[in-house]
This record gives sequence, structure tokens and C-alpha cells, in this order.
Amino acid sequence: MGYNGDETTGFQSPAQDYIEGVLDLAAILDLRRPGRYPVRVKGQALIARGIHDGDILVADASAEPRAGMVCVAMVGGDVILATLSQRGDLWVLQPSSGPIVTIADDVEVWAIVQALVRTDV
Repeated sequence: MGYNGDETTGFQSPAQDYIEGVLDLAAILDLRRPGRYPVRVKGQALIARGIHDGDILVADASAEPRAGMVCVAMVGGDVILATLSQRGDLWVLQPSSGPIVTIADDVEVWAIVQALVRTDV
């Protein structure tokens, strides 16, 4: 006679009431929504904001830009991470290092960062 897992003795562990199912990060981060993308960080562009090389950002192309938000922007054909700021009537991009960039014809704010996933701790 062999062992059948459904024929056990004793009682069910009380901890089983607290066991969660498998986490679905795509659902939690709402990655199925159009215009929402995971973006892997290369370099230390915003280390001052706690964004490190290798982190994964959730960028939302449909999000409304607001001062203080981190964004993914195209500047002269290069992709950068920067903090959005407003100076009077002008919007500017503030990377952790390098010059402040005024948003003009050759600058496009592509997406606003909504979340961060760190794979290395």
C-alpha cells in the first residue's frame, strides 16, 4: 500500500490561513495597461533619488507630468532619467549630475516613472 497525500492524520496547520498565492508582478504594477512599460536603468543617473543601476522602473507614457516626478526623456536623441521641475513658465529636467535641460523642441518627456522594482538588495 502506497502513501496518498489526501490521507493524512492530524490537523491542518493554522498558518495555512495566511498563505498567499503566487504574486503576479505584472498585475500588481499594472503592466498590461497600454502605455505602461518596464524600463531597466543603466548607470547612476538618479542615485540621489534612490534609483540604482539595474533597477527596473515602471514608466507610464500616459501619466500627467508634475513637478518633482521622475521622468524618462529624450534629449537630442539620448534617453535620460531626470526629475521634472518648473521654473516660472518653463519646465526643466534635472538629472542627478550634468546640466539642467530646458524642455524645448529637441526634448521630449516620454513617460513618468510610477514605480521601482529592485532585483538586487
